Amino acid sequence: MSPATYLAYDYPLLGAFWTMLLLFLWVMWFVLLFRVVVDVFRDDSLSGWAKTGWMIFVIVLPFVGVFVYVIARGKNMGRREIAQARAQQEAFDSYIRETAAGHGTQAGTADELHRLSEIRSRGDLTDEEFDRAKQLVLSGHGSGHAH
Repeated sequence: MSPATYLAYDYPLLGAFWTMLLLFLWVMWFVLLFRVVVDVFRDDSLSGWAKTGWMIFVIVLPFVGVFVYVIARGKNMGRREIAQARAQQEAFDSYIRETAAGHGTQAGTADELHRLSEIRSRGDLTDEEFDRAKQLVLSGHGSGHAH
């Protein structure tokens, strides 16, 4: 028999379970460690010395350092992450608005008219409202560009 066959018979199911559990815990440990490191650098309320202290604590005594950090400052970790996500979303939205405002081309006008006609076809706009909105789109794009 080949060595692989012996391995299959010699490795009990409980051993496979414990190996997978340890692997999962090891990966989760690194995820937690990296989240703590990112949070230390993201937090603007900490001074440079405080950031250095936390990093030394986390590097020299990793388990104790990470758990003490999570206990002492973990409540605000989620808030800082949400604030970062909001800032990124606002920057993205701002970029989209600026890009859309800067490209009021004929294709943009056609797209807006197409959207208006879809809204009217769903019954959300009356013919009178559609005509008024169409005039606004055409006058807004026509007067804003002098090439």
